[in-house]
Amino acid sequence: MKVVIDTNVLVSGLLTPNGNSAKIISLLLNEKIKILYDNRILEEYKEVLSRDRFGFNYEYIDALIEFIKQDGIFILAEPIADRFKDENDKKFLEVARSGDAKYLITGNKAHFPEEKIIVNPTGFLESL
Repeated sequence: MKVVIDTNVLVSGLLTPNGNSAKIISLLLNEKIKILYDNRILEEYKEVLSRDRFGFNYEYIDALIEFIKQDGIFILAEPIADRFKDENDKKFLEVARSGDAKYLITGNKAHFPEEKIIVNPTGFLESL
């Protein structure tokens, strides 16, 4: 199953190892889901996960990014015209649409247009 994962889901999953976002990371690492990405998404993952306030191990971050590059699917995303409250989130929907993702998983659905593919971690896990 092809999915796009918003950065906030990765952060939440790494901060809360028993939460729903952590379950999604586990599905990813166990190759039960296939992540779609582009260079913009990888850059955001790396920048956000490297922030000092989270205290994540840099080697672990690099290993996660490398896993995504090796196991995921790189998408050359088509631009979309939709307006976003936070234009930085647009890239996730562009990749999801261009890569025909089944879901875009985000902890903040309010930042995205209302579409069936856009779900929060709980909604994603319930759909399995």
